[in-house]
Amino acid sequence: MKRTISMALMAIFLFSLTACGGGERSDRLQVVATTTYAGDLVSIIGGDAVDVKTLMGVGVDPHDYQPRQSDTDAIAEADVLVVNGLNLEEKFGQILQNLAGPTLIVLADALEEGDLLYEDENTPDPHIWFDVSLWAKAATHVAETLSSIDPDNAEMYARRLDAYLIELNWLDAYIRARLDELPPERRVLVTAHDAFAYFGRAYDVEVHAVQGISTSAEASIADIQALAELVASLDIPAIFVESSVPERNIRSVKEAAEALGHQIVIGGSLYSDSTGDASRGTETYIRTFRANIDVIVNALSEEE
Repeated sequence: MKRTISMALMAIFLFSLTACGGGERSDRLQVVATTTYAGDLVSIIGGDAVDVKTLMGVGVDPHDYQPRQSDTDAIAEADVLVVNGLNLEEKFGQILQNLAGPTLIVLADALEEGDLLYEDENTPDPHIWFDVSLWAKAATHVAETLSSIDPDNAEMYARRLDAYLIELNWLDAYIRARLDELPPERRVLVTAHDAFAYFGRAYDVEVHAVQGISTSAEASIADIQALAELVASLDIPAIFVESSVPERNIRSVKEAAEALGHQIVIGGSLYSDSTGDASRGTETYIRTFRANIDVIVNALSEEE
């Protein structure tokens, strides 16, 4: 009899723990974000009021990412889904069309038409995070949408937004100060794919790339040769690989430039479509962008 009572009490105790844990979890908005940038942003604005799951890990190329069944299941169970938009998440089209349940936050919806860059008439550039002023608009959009979904925490979301906007202002100032170290002729950035056009426009940097805004299209030999000739003609000292894009195209540009008699180095690896990670101290948008600008300026400042 005592054993039966003990077993019953234990069952009640375990049920209570489960219920408490479940209650605590259900009090938070369950948020799914597609990319590391989106996940970082909603985590910063949401704080303890959200639980965030990011579908694409560090170093994953979102242009080619194929959603898995576990991604579809996570989205179906979420309260909020945060995506970049502008066709960055190319393979998520069918999932988003059939979306039912979670509130959808599209970061690009924070922007006006005049904010956007286009590769061609019908292809907007999705890499909006490389203009800090546009990322500030996205942060505001996230805070406002979370507040509408969860008004009890609206004051907290507003406070966290205000604090984050101060950090973004600091980041913008840091980027400009570092770029001021470069003479105008050195403010030329050559990368694997065209992820840095917003950066170029915002910070007066000439940007060139082997591939277009999506990594899905292959670069031709003619593209590589043309870029090598440009690099040589502008006397550019360094070009850059990207953490989420294979290095072969940039290394081909380097070889082609050297065949023209122009000595050049791989200046380092830039984070483009993904943040870095905690092991490198680059796990957030701000830390990632700061690491990028340090790599760019340090490499382009060096004498050949």
